[in-house]
Amino acid sequence: MQKGRGRTSRVRRRKLVQRRGVKESHKPEFIELKKWLKDRNFEDTNLTPAQFPGTGRGLMSKRSLREGQMVISLPESCLLTTDTVIQSSLGAYITKWKPAPSPLLALCTFLVYEKHAGNRSVWKPYLDILPKSYTCPVCLEPEVVNLLPKPLKAKVEEQRTSVQEFFASSRDFFSSLQPLFEEAIESVFSYRALLWAWCTINTRAVYLRTKRRACLSSEPDTCALAPYLDLLNHSPNVQVKAAFNEETGCYEIRTASSCRKHEEVFISYGPHDNHRLLLEYGFVSYCNPHACVYVSREMLVKYLPSTDKQMNKKISLLKDHGFLENLTFGWDGPSWRLLTALKLLCLEAEKFTCWTKVLLGEVISDTNEKTSLNIVQKICYYLIEETTAVLQKVSHMKDEKVSLINQLALVEMLWTEELKILKASAETLSSLQTTVV
Repeated sequence: MQKGRGRTSRVRRRKLVQRRGVKESHKPEFIELKKWLKDRNFEDTNLTPAQFPGTGRGLMSKRSLREGQMVISLPESCLLTTDTVIQSSLGAYITKWKPAPSPLLALCTFLVYEKHAGNRSVWKPYLDILPKSYTCPVCLEPEVVNLLPKPLKAKVEEQRTSVQEFFASSRDFFSSLQPLFEEAIESVFSYRALLWAWCTINTRAVYLRTKRRACLSSEPDTCALAPYLDLLNHSPNVQVKAAFNEETGCYEIRTASSCRKHEEVFISYGPHDNHRLLLEYGFVSYCNPHACVYVSREMLVKYLPSTDKQMNKKISLLKDHGFLENLTFGWDGPSWRLLTALKLLCLEAEKFTCWTKVLLGEVISDTNEKTSLNIVQKICYYLIEETTAVLQKVSHMKDEKVSLINQLALVEMLWTEELKILKASAETLSSLQTTVV
């Protein structure tokens, strides 16, 4: 048999294609985007749009990329900034509105305005490749949000309230734009439309500080949308250098690691845990080294003796020194902060005066070490049981709520990753127990 023609070779090629993704540059929306970018003096020689397993739509390398090599250099003419908004038909309305609109409101208004314009919008090729909907928690159904870990759920509810207040406070400004539309302004600038625009900016904008404009509020003007560049997906395992180059007039990204030909090219949104990634960007990262499981204050004291008369004082000390926040389990076990908090809470009455030494990381006694380790192990096992129960509930809901299956799958992935972390922590704790004993 000729080399490379057998079944094994076909399977190997099929797996390679699945890992590398399927090119999408032939699709009409990307052909139009390429033309649009070319008119703005950008032609990409390194990357091409593709659909990848696991990450979805992204950018594939056309050739091998070396460490330090330029990945993409997008001209300022392609960027959507508040300058773009001010120079548009909206500029006159923004300039005369008091109090001055925020940079975020200006960008959101522009996106809704241009999307409503449809074929008349010069930004149509870019708007056509933007997601029609988002998976940020602020967009999820309430019954799905209720399935999130409590710390994250609280942040989601806070974020949802913030967006709703943003919409409510902007309605008078939207009304001033009525002369630009034949339809009633409420049908154009609906909450749903604003939410889409807000999510677009929150999940896709790059950092670009611009000069302060008198017609905009004093809030930081640091967001810019970067067509095509924003197709690059996040990976916690890569490092890049990204910034606007004043000399070239381009927003540039250089890779700090190599990438092979036909593989997906990633950038890093930062060393974020999965709660932050889901809250801000609407996705969960598989095997994220920065992922962790948060321990609430209620869980922290769950296995402590209720007869401890010094408990309130201990809690107060932890609060005063910032040891009631960011208590976590990670891939390598309980965090130092979590163990330290428990060591202070487990101090015997006669050792209570040593609390400052505990916060400095000193060992107080073998009894304190063993007691705190036993409690953190109990907390870990409890969270494993709790996480397993939630996953079972999500699984049942996926069968019953077919319309929510994509949202539920996202929540399921979050809890699945947390279960992996907790099981890894449990193994670490078992080893520590053996060492201590």
